[in-house]
Amino acid sequence: MDVELGQPQGSNKCCDDDGHLKRTGTVRTTSAHIITAVIGSGMLSLAWAIAQLGWIAGPAVMLLFSFLTYYTSALLSDCYRSGDPNTGKRNYTYMDAVQANLNGIKVQICGILQYANLVGVAIGYTIAASIRMMAIMRSNCFHEHKKQDTCQVSSNIYMIIFGVVQIIFSQITDFDQIWWLANVAVVMSFTYSSIGFALGIVQVVANGRIKGSLTGISIGVVTPVDKVWRSLQAIGDIAFAYSYSLILIEIQDTIKAPPPSEAKVMKRSTVISLVVTTVVYMLCDGMGYAAFGDATPENLLTGFGFYNPFRLLDIANASIVMYFVVVYQVHYRHIFDWFEKWAQRTFPESQFIKKEITIPLSSTRSLNLNLFRLTWRSIFVMLTTVISMLMPFSNGIERFVGALGFWPLTVYFPIEMCIVQKKVPKWSTRWICLQLLSLVSLIISVAIAAGSIAGIVSELKGYKPFKTS
Repeated sequence: MDVELGQPQGSNKCCDDDGHLKRTGTVRTTSAHIITAVIGSGMLSLAWAIAQLGWIAGPAVMLLFSFLTYYTSALLSDCYRSGDPNTGKRNYTYMDAVQANLNGIKVQICGILQYANLVGVAIGYTIAASIRMMAIMRSNCFHEHKKQDTCQVSSNIYMIIFGVVQIIFSQITDFDQIWWLANVAVVMSFTYSSIGFALGIVQVVANGRIKGSLTGISIGVVTPVDKVWRSLQAIGDIAFAYSYSLILIEIQDTIKAPPPSEAKVMKRSTVISLVVTTVVYMLCDGMGYAAFGDATPENLLTGFGFYNPFRLLDIANASIVMYFVVVYQVHYRHIFDWFEKWAQRTFPESQFIKKEITIPLSSTRSLNLNLFRLTWRSIFVMLTTVISMLMPFSNGIERFVGALGFWPLTVYFPIEMCIVQKKVPKWSTRWICLQLLSLVSLIISVAIAAGSIAGIVSELKGYKPFKTS
């Protein structure tokens, strides 16, 4: 248990070695952050993914991506400090780690991919949250009026509500002080996954048998071409469901100072989190496939009937919305911090950027409000909200974003930084193995992108922006 109890050596009582207020993160809080980032509502599409791949390939692909995520996360966690793992210079963000180990065009490409990926994920979260809020309102409306025709709802108002909430939460400045939000998100994750699991068991009992096949959805139910596209989309869903490399360094930056090193704590947290995540995926989504077989829907909760048991489904959907409220902040904290630091370096004398306004909340607590932070973070949230209103379909976007970031951000850059940091000799056995892993991951990423584009094209047919559904 010494990993939990590490204390800094030679630092003062209030600050760490870099002058930052003393970090307090442990294996427990770090694992909570990772689980928050990984177990999203995308989990509810994994039953559909298993349905495309079958009982053999579906779980096998999950295990493959869990092992790959652990390995590349371990490589990336070693890059938090440059040089000595206990006393070396800290890299506070993914981009800081890339800049410390690589140079030139690689750094620029990484920056473009990272922020494009995060903006895409923000759009996906906004859309998905609004869909869940719509589901709650429509089920309650139908239960009251008994007519589906009178329950048409626009997603726009719910996207705006979600955006307003994010503007408020984005004013929280210290990432390591919102650990309680991560715990809330973990509880919400297990709430909706448990409901999905329980309803799956009920459906299997009602069916009197376990549905599904070893090879997935049958040719005839879908065409051979659709089978290929669906399989690639399924792999994309699974890849996206394990992705959190973009915020790994930021999570690691919340861990209390050595000993033991932050990398050791992070690796232990990664193991715990991925084991929990994979077990949850296998149980919940495996049971979903067993319940519906070839007819498994892309959103597992919709397969249990839109209206009954509607209160239980309302709880599940509300849990997903609350999860997205939290995870949005977990993912975008470092975009906010990066832009604000850039602005401070570029305009060091600007009072608009520097000035803090203190707002008393109670006799012992107050809120420091910065006008630049309020303005810029609000603009970011509003832009992603408007784009979400123009593209109200999330599955295709999430798959494409997952494909865009999987190879370069999850595999390529961690491997390249490992080669530089560990001074791996070119053409050595380890160098060749790392390059082969990178090449195979690139091929997978291209295939996922092709499948996701095919899905987006299909979703765009008959699409009208700002329509009521």
